[in-house]
Amino acid sequence: MGAAGTTPEPKTPTQSGLASLGEVACRYQADEIYPEDLPMIAAEALAAGLDTPTLCELAGWSRNADVRDIRNAFEQALSESGIELPDPGLARRHALRRLAARLVDGEIAPADLATDDWWETEVETAEERSFVLLIPQCECCIEYTLGLDQRTWAAELRIAALALTSSPPIGPGC
Repeated sequence: MGAAGTTPEPKTPTQSGLASLGEVACRYQADEIYPEDLPMIAAEALAAGLDTPTLCELAGWSRNADVRDIRNAFEQALSESGIELPDPGLARRHALRRLAARLVDGEIAPADLATDDWWETEVETAEERSFVLLIPQCECCIEYTLGLDQRTWAAELRIAALALTSSPPIGPGC
């Protein structure tokens, strides 16, 4: 960081690559990234300045390689980079926050949340709990399970999503 009154120094490509690979590790652990996409992600990490033996090897693999081999190589590359896989529960909670942010930004519709098992997510904060409690098991069950009409449900869900995205970050960043 620069001296007082000066602008901070930009991140090096390696720092940016590590941060990106850390986020990928979190999203991978939350099942948001398919193993067959990891060779391309490894290539992008190399382009960002990271360089480990297994990352180089993985970057050269086809997306049709054996999924177990891809997973093992990716996890080894993370280890070589000094990145730990986050706890699956923590990764899922970070994914829940990203989902809430996408809802707030209008990237997804409220009904899109009923397509996954988000309602089963183990939560720890009041904001997470409020958001998850509004996610039904299926779209057709909104009135039955929540006792809300579609319009009221969508409004309450957006309010809960905004509260979640505005709350303090949880655990190690992903």
